[in-house]
Formats: sequence, C-alpha cells, structure tokens
Amino acid sequence: MANGRRWGVILAGGDGTRLRSLTRQITGDERPKQFCSILGSETLLDQTRRRVALAIPEEQTLIVVTKTHARFYSTQLRDVPGERFLIQPANKGTTPAILLSLLRLAKADLNSKVAFFPSDHYFADSEAFMAHIETAFSAAELEPRTVVLLGIAPTGPEAGYGWIEPDASLLGDLPGSVSRVRRFWEKPAADVAEELMKKGCLWNSFVMVGRVSAFLALIHQALPELYRTFAASQRWFDTAHEEAALRALYRRIPPSNFSHDVLATHPRTLSVQRVGDVGWSDWGEPQRVLSTLALLGVKAAWEAAAG
Repeated sequence: MANGRRWGVILAGGDGTRLRSLTRQITGDERPKQFCSILGSETLLDQTRRRVALAIPEEQTLIVVTKTHARFYSTQLRDVPGERFLIQPANKGTTPAILLSLLRLAKADLNSKVAFFPSDHYFADSEAFMAHIETAFSAAELEPRTVVLLGIAPTGPEAGYGWIEPDASLLGDLPGSVSRVRRFWEKPAADVAEELMKKGCLWNSFVMVGRVSAFLALIHQALPELYRTFAASQRWFDTAHEEAALRALYRRIPPSNFSHDVLATHPRTLSVQRVGDVGWSDWGEPQRVLSTLALLGVKAAWEAAAG
C-alpha cells in the first residue's frame, strides 16, 4: 500500500432481507441480493466491481463480505485474491464493516484516501457517476478533515430514501458543486419529502469519499466505545490469530447503522457533492427494481419466466 494511494471499498456483507421475496423468486434460494443477477447476466456485485474499476484499480479495491454468505461469494469472487477480501464473522450492520476496512487501511497508510460503495445500487450511467468520484477525491485532497457524501439530485419525492439537506453552495444547483451538510432526513413522510425536494435537498447514495484519517475521526467522535473496541483488535490483523480475534470482537459488539449512528449525529463535519441525473436507484425493495425495469422498458428473464 503506497503512501497517499486511493482505495475503494465495496460493502457486500448485508443480508438483503427487504428484497428477499424478489431474489428468492429469481434464484430459488436465500442468497442476498448482491450475489443475484437481477438485470442482465451480471450480479449486482459484479456490476459494482466493474463500475468502481472505472476510477479505482481492482488491486486497490477491497470487498467486505460476511462468512455466512461464503457459499455464494466463494464461487462468484474466485478471481479476487484473498488479501482483497475482508471477511466478517457476522453481519452487524454498516458501521462495523466500514470500521474494519478503515483500520486495515490505516495500519498500512493513514494518509490514504478511500471511497465506499454499496453493492446493491443501480446506475443507468456508471461513467457519469464515477466522474463525480474523481471530483470527490479532489475535494478530499483539498479538505483532508472532511468526508464527502455523494448526493443524488432527486427525480421525485421518494419517502423511502434518506435525504441530505445541504447548506447553500456558491455553485448553486450545478452538478459537482460541494456544500456543507446542514442535516439528514431519514425516510421522511411523503409531504416532508415534497418540501425537501423543493428546497434542493438530495438523496443520500451512501457513497462516501475521504481520507482514512477523516473517517476514523468521525467514527471515534460518534461511537468512541465501538472505535476503541475495534482498535484494540487491530494488533491481530495479518496474524494467525486474526480470525479468532474477529469472532470474539463481533460477538460482543452491537449492530450499528453508519448513516444513523455516525453521519446523522455529526452532519456539520461533512460535505455533500451534488450528482446530476445518473439514473440511480437503491434496489432495497422489490418495487424500486420493478420501477427501474419499467422505466427502461425491459423485461428481465426472471420476469418472463414468472409470466
């Protein structure tokens, strides 16, 4: 890990329970959605890897998975070297997954920069979206203490998404403009979502870019006990005791949602970059998948099979 290098982390450890009714219909088993081919022949994780590679080399991209999903990722990711896998003993939410990857990167280079990517999102225009990642890396270089969130310009008052309310920007509503974050709105009521859209608020894509040190400082500030618990296990990384240490660690930590427990508690330390229409959708629920397919005017193979 060279000093100051940029890294990507793909978060692929979730259980995908909200989309399970649809993925079960597609695959006939209980696999999480990131290991499922919903549109085309590639899985959502495959599509995410290909998208991330537009801006970050594969050899500098880590993939966080959960051991209970091994029967799915062991075959689908057999081309990925073992050192690029971070295997969690259990799924305890997004905060532990993010903190584990940060501490691994920090052990080699605290000055490196990192971008986090969920593995279950759809983008109609991956190239346009990843161009924004380049801008976000530049912003993180200029403001080393801030974490830059990528906020999607909404196409409707979606009540099921998290929203980011930005402070005023000198560049207004232009794509690529960066503002401080005023506050977060998590899954607001329909009438509130209408008002947020009128005010120029953005959908939270949960794609984030910043220095490793900035992310760690944010987590330490929001969840100091969890941070200390993880940091104490860092000495076992890359040793024969790592797997056992992680099992013990994950048994005693509570689940934690990074958006709710970290980002929303310290919004003023964050920035948000406005992303124009890139055809983004968080495929967390069956209706969002079906809406995307209808918008594209395509019928997936599993839809045809279902009649």
